[in-house]
Amino acid sequence: MDSESVRAHCLSFPHATENVQWGNDLVFKISGKMFAVMALEGPVKYIMSFKCTDEKFNELTEQEGLDPAPYMARNKWVAIERFDVLTDKELKGLLRNSYDLVFEKLPKKVREQLGAPPSPATRPRKPAAKKRR
Repeated sequence: MDSESVRAHCLSFPHATENVQWGNDLVFKISGKMFAVMALEGPVKYIMSFKCTDEKFNELTEQEGLDPAPYMARNKWVAIERFDVLTDKELKGLLRNSYDLVFEKLPKKVREQLGAPPSPATRPRKPAAKKRR
């Protein structure tokens, strides 16, 4: 992936917005809450960061090219040095997961107003069909 494909992917999520903050960072948000940050220009150590689960945070920060995100590690954000440290599929999945994690933390009223579909992790499961004898 590259910055344009990451941008397009993040903006494909329901109600996702973008804005430039802190001079040269493109920040992706849902209802004013960040779910991913991408560096726009200049020599930077990390090109992107995003939120993840506790387990995924521990797993990812063990890999080369992935570190706890500066200032946001306590909130389980991971920073990546290059887009090629993850496959396209992995990065897309992690970005969607970050969006879902932030969406789930929004107040219930805001989530209902947005009407965004629930993520697979929060979608109620259908009861298992009873076996016939």
